[in-house]
Amino acid sequence: MQRRRFLSGLPALLWQQTPDDTVWLCPMDKDVRAAKPGVCPRCGVKLVPGIPEPLEYRMLLDVTPRAWKPGQRLRMRFEIRDPRTDQRVMKLQVIHERLFHLFIVSGDLSYFAHEHPEPQADGTLVFDTALPHPGFYRVVGDFYPEGGTPQLAVTTILSAGSGQIDFATPRLAPQTGPQTTANLRVSLRSEPPVPIAGLKTMLFFDLQPADGLQLYLGAWGHMLAASADLIDLIHTHPFLADGGPNPQFNIVFPRPGLYRIWVQFQRLGIVNTAVFTLPVRGL
Repeated sequence: MQRRRFLSGLPALLWQQTPDDTVWLCPMDKDVRAAKPGVCPRCGVKLVPGIPEPLEYRMLLDVTPRAWKPGQRLRMRFEIRDPRTDQRVMKLQVIHERLFHLFIVSGDLSYFAHEHPEPQADGTLVFDTALPHPGFYRVVGDFYPEGGTPQLAVTTILSAGSGQIDFATPRLAPQTGPQTTANLRVSLRSEPPVPIAGLKTMLFFDLQPADGLQLYLGAWGHMLAASADLIDLIHTHPFLADGGPNPQFNIVFPRPGLYRIWVQFQRLGIVNTAVFTLPVRGL
């Protein structure tokens, strides 16, 4: 599992330093720096005077009822633990207008959700849902603990009453043609035409109709990419975007194989989710 973030096409900013030589950095876009406090011009995250050591925080998930079945209402309760003290984290920083971004992907890659659990007074976060299929789901939390660094944490939940769970990698076929969503037609072109594992791939989208495009959660698009075996999960945003119909994402696929991509754009108040499946080759 890896993390990739390219949140906008604005250039990195470097101001002349103040006499005390303090450099303020963005924890998410580390090439963005300033000589005084402020917010990142790319992602809006508060600048910090030096980035803390990148420690991995634990994400604990409690599901009620524990033996849940497809279609049954269930409650997810998330708890974040500080690796230094093992105490519950009580404060998260806002990333793209939310404290916690939740992604849920079914084991067969047919189901995808991008949601936002509600913070509770005790520091936990709660989300109610019903999942449609039997089997297993990967649950991805994207959050930024105060005093830490941005995190992408992953866990797995299993349905009950479905017999033996099939953990085999689903057989996917490449799917790169235009996709028709709620009120958009989304086309994709990549450079190189077949992505190469370990090297940068540029993903160029064409959105039609071009009118009425809007920011969604503070960005011109959101993307989750998952390897077919659900080991590698990448959450990223446009590298170049200005509200026009041709946003560009940059991504590095870590291994050869097939990757499913869910990309979201908002038009006229409606969030559109397009799904592509890209083959990635080795060097």
